[in-house]
Order: sequence, then C-alpha cells, then structure tokens
Amino acid sequence: MAKDGEAMERLLGVMRKLRAPDGCPWDREQSHESLKSDLIEEAYEVIDAIESGNASHLEEELGDLLLQVVFHSQISAEAGEFEFHQVANGISDKLVRRHPHVFGEVQVADSGEVLQNWDAIKKVEKQGEGEAPASIVAGIPKHLPALQKAHQIQKRAARAGFDWAHIDDVFDKLHEEIEEVKEAIGRNHEEDIRDEIGDLLFSVVNVSRFLGHNPEELLNHNIKKFVRRFHRVEDQVHATGKEFKQFTLEELDAFWDEAKREET
Repeated sequence: MAKDGEAMERLLGVMRKLRAPDGCPWDREQSHESLKSDLIEEAYEVIDAIESGNASHLEEELGDLLLQVVFHSQISAEAGEFEFHQVANGISDKLVRRHPHVFGEVQVADSGEVLQNWDAIKKVEKQGEGEAPASIVAGIPKHLPALQKAHQIQKRAARAGFDWAHIDDVFDKLHEEIEEVKEAIGRNHEEDIRDEIGDLLFSVVNVSRFLGHNPEELLNHNIKKFVRRFHRVEDQVHATGKEFKQFTLEELDAFWDEAKREET
C-alpha cells in the first residue's frame, strides 16, 4: 500500500510540475475539452492491450489511461473545482455504498441481485440529491458506439423485468424485423427502409445480449476475422498477377473458402 501511495504522489507531482508556469507549454495549453479524444483513444488502447494478452503492454496502457484521470483532476484543481483525492475518495465511497453485501449485512444470491441492488441504491442516491427519479435507461453515455449503447439499454431494461422469456421469442422478433425490412424495400420507401434496418440491428443486439454476449466485442472479432481472410484472398489474387476485376465472384469465393479451410 505504501508503494502504491508513493507512486500516486509521484505521478500527481509530475503532473503539477508539467502544468506549472515553468512546466511544459503543451501540457499547460490543454483543457477538459481538448483532452476528450485522448481519453477515448487511451481507453481503446487499454482494450487492445487486454486482447493482446501482453501484460507489459497492458501495464503501460493502464498508465496512459490513469494519466488522463490525473490530467483532468489537475485542471479542475487549478480552477478551484475539485482535486484528485476527491475523485479517489468519491469513487471509494460509492463502491462501499453500492456493495452492502460486502461492506454491510445485506445478503445476495448471485450477481443478478448485485446489479438489481446497485440500480436501486443508485435511484435512492439520485432522489436524495433532489433529482427527479431517473429513467432506468437514463445516464448511458451518448458517445458510446451504437452497438454498445443498444446493449447497455437492453441490459438495463431486462434487469427491470422488461425482457423476453425465451430465446425463441427473441428469434421470432428478429424474423419479424427481417420481414419488415423486406416489405419496406418492396415499397421503395427510403425513410422506412432506414427505420426498419435500425430495428433489425437492435433485434440482433437483443439476440447477442440474451445469450450473454457483448455485440460490440462480437462484431469487432468478426471484423478482424473478415480482414484476415480477405488478406488471404488478396494474396491469392496477387499471386496470379491479375487484378481483382479480372476474377468472377465465384472464383473469389473459392479463394475465400480456401482461406476458411486454412484456418480450420
């Protein structure tokens, strides 16, 4: 614990020095607004590091992400708003408060009950702060990728009891949405087509969520798989000395099937 505290104090000191009058011109120019894209980029780099399975890479990227928290805290400290210790104590208080089954006497049967308690405690907190009762699906970051946002909204609605009873019901809805897309195409109504494709995508997310998967992760995995196989198709095409347009779709499909066989 002492080492953690010393390391944190060192990082905070480094950031104060960087933002000082005799510090770094670039760091002194930054604001909450200018650092937004960096925060998002660093979070995604942490995800890449996790997926790589490289512990030293993950260690480095977590440091970059922590820097963003320290950076924003220092900017707010200079403005007299809050300091890093308030950020750290605030999240510690929240974790203790929302885990009464760990820090209190509440009993829970499983992680599902933990999430239900979390939502209930959060609702009480907001009411205690004088806020009107928030919607169950409120508070989800508007800048989340659309698949992830749909997943989070559906999870919250499901925790409140608004969910399908069986996977067959989810597939029935999926098939219904597919038919509605076809009907919209048949009417050649562009606005309806866009709307129905959106409903179809939302239903696909529901299938993934109902089966316990995160659609953002699944789609990213399949994108990587497609790119990997497409690179193999490109290799096959280039090996012939011809251009893509000189091959029929059937011939390119044969290259694709070969790429799939090589993987298995």
